[in-house]
Amino acid sequence: MKYYPINLNIENQVCVVVGGGEVGTRKVLTLLECGSTVTVISPTSTEILQRLSNEEKITLIERNYAGFDVENAFLVIGATDNEALNRQIQADCQRYQTLCNIADRPELCNFILPSIIRRGDLIVAISTSGKSPAFAKQLRRELENRFGPEYAVFLTLMGAIRTRLLSQAHEPEAHKGLFETLINRGLLDMLRKNDISQINSLLSEILGDGFLYETLVED
Repeated sequence: MKYYPINLNIENQVCVVVGGGEVGTRKVLTLLECGSTVTVISPTSTEILQRLSNEEKITLIERNYAGFDVENAFLVIGATDNEALNRQIQADCQRYQTLCNIADRPELCNFILPSIIRRGDLIVAISTSGKSPAFAKQLRRELENRFGPEYAVFLTLMGAIRTRLLSQAHEPEAHKGLFETLINRGLLDMLRKNDISQINSLLSEILGDGFLYETLVED
């Protein structure tokens, strides 16, 4: 199986999770983090899912799964330990041409979920194409120390700089050299050290007056 890597925008999209246990709960939390509208189908559910339902952050339907539950879904995740039910979910999603992931059953999925490191807008995805999720998790733990919180700040700063340059009628292609220079001159390391004075000196040298770290990250 050769998977096509993709970052999917699910903001405000209807996503259905079948299964209210620990695995389903983890899937729900990730979907909410990405801004989706989540419905959970399960006769039983964790305290976390009950709380999210009470806070009206998810729709919790406390009954057994029915085929029509996935009819209008953009994306479906099956998180049950019932093999027959998992296969029924997959068949229903195939009928409705819906994106479907069955936890720990790559042969029933038309997409699989990588192990993820998230630092703000930085997403590092690790996948073994479903061959060894345990190894993907081990690699994630090893890399988590490599990518610290400064990466989130770095991307916030770079995004603010790009927005400011575009507002000044700069052509996007003209930004490439500026950004490469900031990277090559050690901006990320300065952020790691929280050396604001040095950061502002570099920004002023490369970008000119008006580019200050404090105002850029606040914007």
